[in-house]
Amino acid sequence: MESAHSQEQAAPAAFTAFARFVLLGGGVGIASSVAVAALASWIPWALANALITVVSTLLATELHARFTFGGGRATWRQHAQSAGSAAIAYAVTCAAMLLLQQLVAAPGAVLEQVVYLSASAFAGVARFTVLRLLVFARNRSQAAPTAGTALPVRATVARTAAPAGPAVLCHAA
Repeated sequence: MESAHSQEQAAPAAFTAFARFVLLGGGVGIASSVAVAALASWIPWALANALITVVSTLLATELHARFTFGGGRATWRQHAQSAGSAAIAYAVTCAAMLLLQQLVAAPGAVLEQVVYLSASAFAGVARFTVLRLLVFARNRSQAAPTAGTALPVRATVARTAAPAGPAVLCHAA
C-alpha cells in the first residue's frame, strides 16, 4: 500500500499543480522561442515554428503528466488531447487579436500586448482546467481522498457452509 506522501505526489493540490503548470509550461515556452529562432537560421521560419511546436507540445505534455498532475508517462491519448487543448488555446489568442484588429483601427503595441497576454492567460487557465479535470484525471484518481470526498465502498466476500442454492456472496462493508 502506498504511503500518504507518495499518494500526495500522485495528485498534487490545485495550487501546487497550477504553479508547476506555469513553471514547466513557461519554461518550455521560453526554450521553444529560443529554439525557433535558432532553427529558423537554417530552415524557413514557418517550418521551424511548426517543428518546435510539435516537439514542445510533446515535451510539455510529458512534463505535465509526470510532474504537474502526478502520474507516470503520458499516454498517446493524453498527448492527442493535450495537443487539442493547445490548438484551442492558440485559436483563442488568434481570435482575440483578430477581434482587436476589427475593433481598433491602429492599436498600439501596449494595447496589443495587453489583449494578447490577457487572452493567453485566459486560455492558459482554461487549458490547465481541461488538463487537470479531463486529460489527466486518471492520475488524480490515485490520490488519497480529501475531506468531504466520499470514500469508495469495498465489497467483501462472505463464505459460509450453506447448502447449495442461491447465496449472498457480496455485501458492502
